[in-house]
Parts: sequence; C-alpha cells; structure tokens
Amino acid sequence: MRKRADLIFQIVSLSTLVIALSALAALIYDIVKDGASRLSWPFITNIASRNANEAGVYHALMGSIWVIALTGALALPVGVAAAIYLEEYGSRSRLARFIELNIANLAAVPSIIYGLLGLGLFVRLMGMGQSVLAGAATLALLALPVVILSTREALRTVPKSIREGSYALGATKWQTIWHQVLPMAMPGVLTGLILALSRSIGETAPLITIGALTYIPFAPDSVWSKFTVLPIQVFNWVSRPQTDFKANAAAGILVLLALLLSMNAIAIIVRDRYQRQGRA
Repeated sequence: MRKRADLIFQIVSLSTLVIALSALAALIYDIVKDGASRLSWPFITNIASRNANEAGVYHALMGSIWVIALTGALALPVGVAAAIYLEEYGSRSRLARFIELNIANLAAVPSIIYGLLGLGLFVRLMGMGQSVLAGAATLALLALPVVILSTREALRTVPKSIREGSYALGATKWQTIWHQVLPMAMPGVLTGLILALSRSIGETAPLITIGALTYIPFAPDSVWSKFTVLPIQVFNWVSRPQTDFKANAAAGILVLLALLLSMNAIAIIVRDRYQRQGRA
C-alpha cells in the first residue's frame, strides 16, 4: 500500500510540474511574441514618454537596481544576525520562542501589509519620504522572514563536530560562529537571499502604498531620490488603452526577467564559490 501511495504521489507531482511548466512556457511565449519587437537599446536608455514609440525603461530599470541592491544590503546582515541569535544563543529562551513564532507568521503576511507598515514607519515616522531608502527598507521587511528561516536551516546543517573541534582548540563561541559555522552555512544563506530578493523584485503593492511614483522623468542618483520600478512601470503601461503601450509592457516584463535572471546568476556564482571553498 505504501509503495502504491508513493507511486500515486509521484505521478500527481510530475503531472503538476508538467502543467506548471507548460503554463509558464505559454506565458513566456506570449510575452516574447508581443514585446520582442520593442526591445532595443533606445528602449533601455530612454525614459518614460507619452509617445509609446519613444518610451523607455531606463528610469524604472535604475530604480529597480537601486531598490533591490539596497534591500539585499539591509536584509542580509539583519536576517543573518537574527538567525544566529535564535539558533546559537537564544534557542531555549522565551524571547527567542516568541520571536520565532512571529517570524513564522510574518512569512505569510500579504505584501500590502508591509506597504502600510513602511508608510507609517519609514515614510512618516522616520521622515524618509518617498525615497529609494524607504522603498528598500519596506522590501527588506518583506524579505527578512525568508532570510532568517533559510539561515537558521543552513546553520543547522553545520555538523556539531565542527563546533566541538573549534572549542577544543580554544576558540570562543563567537569565534567559532564567525570563522567556522557561518562560512560553512553561507551557501544556504545565499540561497535564502536569492529566494527573498526574487520575490521582492516583482513586488508592486508595497511600493505603491509608500508612494512610489507611476511616472518619473529621471533615474535615482541617491538613496533619498524619488523613484519608480519596473513592475510599476509595466502596470502603468498595461493600464493604458493604446495597443502600442501593451507591447511596451511586454518588453518591460522581458527586461524585468533579464534583471531577475542576472541577479540570480550572480548570487549562484557567489554561492558556488563558497561551496568550493568549504569543500577545500
């Protein structure tokens, strides 16, 4: 009976995967068919325009790069520090259990709630305004639960013998974590960061909630600049009735996919380098 149940589960899983891949392939084909003709160097380097043939994504592309880079810079150290505390120092305390419970709950919170939190905390209370920093801080809150949970799982995979050997040589607990445990766990940490940023780069609701602009004629040049991002620009084009803007939206989606794949490729290369160093 167990073998039969396992076989049925495998068949269902394979069927679901085939259906999902087929739907994804059809979606990508439709986007490429509509947007490939608009992809060009002027489309990448031009800013938004009321004329569909002259409109580009440079301002939104640079805004996405600024926001996602700053999101990673904020989420990674805070998430790793929180995971180290929960896993290595406070795993038995009531405070740690309370934090762990809330982190698990935050992972399932809709993104619009993070937008409302960012609006109240970063935009109004802390006075950041409608800036790149406010958007990145809001998306960092969105990414933190994934980073923390994946980092904790990565820390658990480090063998206890590594810790015990380090203690036996006279290292302190922090020295053991910094020089032995964290480098071995880094591939898992980067995997969690990839997942978190992959979700964050496509978010629109939190950024619209904090006041990110749907039209802006310049690219950000600092963390205090006003900004827009590719998903918001695509949404703006899709909302317009002209057919030419639909093609622009499809081309914008292709640029967003290229940015996502490039970001993931860089993170995977760094992760693999850590893995090779760990084996060595």
